[in-house]
Formats: sequence, structure tokens, C-alpha cells
Amino acid sequence: MMAAGGSGFRSPGRVIAAAFLLTIAIGAVLLSLPFATASGQRASLLDAVFTSTSAVCVTGLITVDTGSYWSTFGQVVILALIQVGGLGIMTLASLTVVLVSRQLGLRARMVAQAQVQAVTASDIGRVVRNVIIFTLGSEAVVAAILVVRLVTAYHMSVGGALYDAVFHAISAFCNAGFSLNADSLMRYVGDSTIVLAISAAVIVGGLGFPVIFELVRAWRHPRTWSVTTRITVWVTLVLLIAGTLLIALAERHNPATLGPMSTNTRLLAAFFSSMTPRTAGFNVIDTGAMTHEGLLVTDVLMFIGGGSASVAGGIKVTTVGLLAYVLWAEMRGDAHVDVGHRQIPADNQRQALAVALLGALAATTATFALLFMTDFDLDAVLFESLSALSTVGMSTGITAALPEAGKWLIIVLMYLGRLGPLTLASALALRQRERRFERPMERITVG
Repeated sequence: MMAAGGSGFRSPGRVIAAAFLLTIAIGAVLLSLPFATASGQRASLLDAVFTSTSAVCVTGLITVDTGSYWSTFGQVVILALIQVGGLGIMTLASLTVVLVSRQLGLRARMVAQAQVQAVTASDIGRVVRNVIIFTLGSEAVVAAILVVRLVTAYHMSVGGALYDAVFHAISAFCNAGFSLNADSLMRYVGDSTIVLAISAAVIVGGLGFPVIFELVRAWRHPRTWSVTTRITVWVTLVLLIAGTLLIALAERHNPATLGPMSTNTRLLAAFFSSMTPRTAGFNVIDTGAMTHEGLLVTDVLMFIGGGSASVAGGIKVTTVGLLAYVLWAEMRGDAHVDVGHRQIPADNQRQALAVALLGALAATTATFALLFMTDFDLDAVLFESLSALSTVGMSTGITAALPEAGKWLIIVLMYLGRLGPLTLASALALRQRERRFERPMERITVG
């Protein structure tokens, strides 16, 4: 293993970026093989790179239909890329916490380890082993539920149901959103078993391994949870409830989405449509037919994303939760930001602000670029940009119609969106240095 002072520990972001690039390149080569497509014709370089990037970065955006364009070999390659990408993200994100904590000073290291009680510098092997076991175990449980449902309710053959169930279970837990169905999961909109099983996999996968580990270990004692776990759990619940209510309200009279549905199906579809934008990419209603209000709610949910050190994208719920506490402290006139009897250090607050502002800047820049090179309206372009940058995978249907330059931009957004928050957070933490002098203080006018 590399010494603590080695380049890998000094810049874990470079290692992560290189690993993902290599995996994307390997996937693109495999998908470029003639027998990777159902027709036997080689996929174009752009389609191969786009699909490989989307799979490795567990996004779910596609330029060609997964179920009909790719052969069984191509679909298996995509599934393998999703699994490698999902496991890699959770493992590397958890290990980055370890690497960062080892590079910080003693006081900062104690704070970092207190925030992720399950992940310390002494148990790297246990982290990797538990990530793999929990991921594969969760996917197996969801796949088993789906197999039984598909065989009994939809009369699929056992072999066909098993293939379909395994693909969607892995895609769901890894928050990839790839589906073998051209309509994603719209055909199952009223099936609570399938919808809730997929939802459970997406939510658990989007919480983050340190949070999952802590919840498994101390779920009966919420008062002992770390601040990270508390914020992740509570913000996730708030977003699920608020998102469900707002989407149900926005789409209740829309004949192309929730309008014709029964009350129970409407609530189920609204819940799923609130859950999936935060990273998964599946849909049970026609996203392109949503109202302006529904698209706006979805945009916000995509930008926020899921939990830190998870397969979810976005700026993360911990970032938003911490900024909410900062705002509350400022409105109350408090000198410090306290969360659950813990004081949050100022550098942690600055990191959250930097991640949020850089995310907003990237989304705005990408949206402007796509508006400049296409004729699509702002709703569709902003949705596509946020979906790619937040590695969500939902679309209003414009992905395949984008010009080549637009598709390459989406590829870059998926890659940066996958690595951005993780590498940025670690880089900001590792750049901390002690200042041996203070400059004179002067307040500026704000607002």
C-alpha cells in the first residue's frame, strides 16, 4: 500500500478520476464490438462512449434504446459497467473519507472520524468487504421480489423474469435508471410491489454506505447518530414527502400524467416521481408530458440529489441540510452553527457553500451552451443539463435528438457530475492549512 505521504493519499481525486476514465474506455471498446448490438452492426463511437459513460457514472441517459438496440452481450456489458460503477463509487467515496481523515491534523481527523463513525483509517479492508456484501445482498433481495412478481402477475418465464429482475435490481440499487423497457417502468405504474421494491433499492443505495452502516448498527438509538446520518435521514424524508405532495399537486389535472389515475395509483406515482429524480432515472409517468410546475419541482430534486458517499448524484442532501442550518443560525443571530448538540466548523460550512455554488454555476453554464446549440426550450434543456450533471438519467425525450456536440457535452457533464462533488470535497478538505497571520478585518455591505 502506498505510504501516507504518497501521491495517491495527497490527491485521491486523481486516482478516482483516472479509474473512472479507464473503466469508461474499456466499456466503450466492448460496446463497439459488432456483436454488442442486436443488428450485428458496430455502434458508433459516440453511442458507445455515451452509453459507457452513462453506465459507469450510473446516470441512465441513453441515445439508443437499451432493450432493443443492444444484444444480450451488450446489455450484460452495460449491467457490468453499472455494477462496477456503483460498487466503485460507494467504495471509493467511503475510502476517500479515510484518506482525507489521515491527511488532516489530529483535531480535524477526530472530527472527520466522529462524523463517519463506521469508517476509520484502521478498517479499509472491512469497508470494502461490507460495501460489496451489502450491495450484492440488497440487489439479490430486490431481484427475488421482482422475479416472483413478474412470474406470478405477468406470467413471464422464470428465465426471462430472472434476467429482467436482476438487471433492474442492480440498476435500481446503483441508482443507474437503465431499463430494458422502452417506457422505463410506466407499464408498472399501478403495481405497488414492483414500484415500492424499486423505490426501496433506490433509496437505500442513495443514502451512502457510512450512513447505512450506522443505521444498521444503531437504528434503535437515533440520539447516538452522527450529524451526517441525522441530516441525511431527515432531509431525505422531508424531500420525499414534500416532493410527493408537490408533484401530486402539480400533475393532478394533467391528462398525460396523473390525471386519469385513481387516488391510490396517483399517490404511488407521485411518490415514485419524487424519489427517482434525486438520482435514479426511472419513470412511471411520461416525463416529457409533465407540467412546467412538475418539471420545476423535479429540477430542484435532481439538483439536490442523495446522500454523501453514495451512488446518488447532485450536490447531496448533507450540503443542503447544512446550508439550511447556516441560514437558520444567521436568521437567529447565532455566532455558531449547531446541529444536534454539535458545532459545525466554519471550514465545513464553506465547503458546503462551495459545492452548492459550483454546482449551480456548472448547471447554468451547461444550460446556456445547450440552448445555444439547439432549438429546444428552456424547460427541456435545463432538465437535461441537471439530469446529466446530477447523474439522474431522466429526460424529457431530447437526448437522442441532441446534435453531436450536445451529446459530447452531456458525456462531460455526466463524468464531472459523478466525480465533481466527491473530488471537490476531498480536495477542499486536503487544502486546509494553518495560517500564521491574520489580516485586518473589514465588513462589506451585503444585500
